[in-house]
Amino acid sequence: MDHYFTNNQNLKSEIRVIDFSYAGKDITFFSDNGVFSKNKIDYGSFVLLDTFIKKSKYKKDILDVGCGYGFIGISLSKVLDAYVEMCDINKRALHLANENISHNKANAKAFESNVYENVEKEYQVIITNPPVRAGKKVLLDFLINAKDHLKEGGELWYVLRKDQGAKSIAETLNNYYKVENIKKDKGFYIFCAQKC
Repeated sequence: MDHYFTNNQNLKSEIRVIDFSYAGKDITFFSDNGVFSKNKIDYGSFVLLDTFIKKSKYKKDILDVGCGYGFIGISLSKVLDAYVEMCDINKRALHLANENISHNKANAKAFESNVYENVEKEYQVIITNPPVRAGKKVLLDFLINAKDHLKEGGELWYVLRKDQGAKSIAETLNNYYKVENIKKDKGFYIFCAQKC
């Protein structure tokens, strides 16, 4: 079975448009088959975005890992008036992310990377809604290895569902970060993991 984190060149394209409004900003996203949450804004991603904007002390120098068509990164760029970098392994998602950056005139850049493979610098913030269906090894790669690309005191923000092992993953991450559960909403847990 093909997942949204794989590249399936044979998948038929069916572009759809998703409109999103937040904090007085109207943002339009183009989506397609073969990308995560293709028909609507994913609720977990929205809660992550909303919680980060309201709670994080950092408002710039951000990397969105596994960005998909760019919902989190582009929204942060527009709402916070910040430059945001984004990466994904899925070529179709990246194409959409770049279209969405251009369409929304966002101060952002999207590039191809298998998790952190092509990430060359350090950030104050790494934010992600990691691809749980890719398996625990990939999930932990997203979360644990963020530390190598965070500045001292930087923050990893991520969302996991309670039934996806949110609590046990947080316990694992406590070996690498100072982890705090910032919000719980409809089974979604929002975490901030600070690099110590």
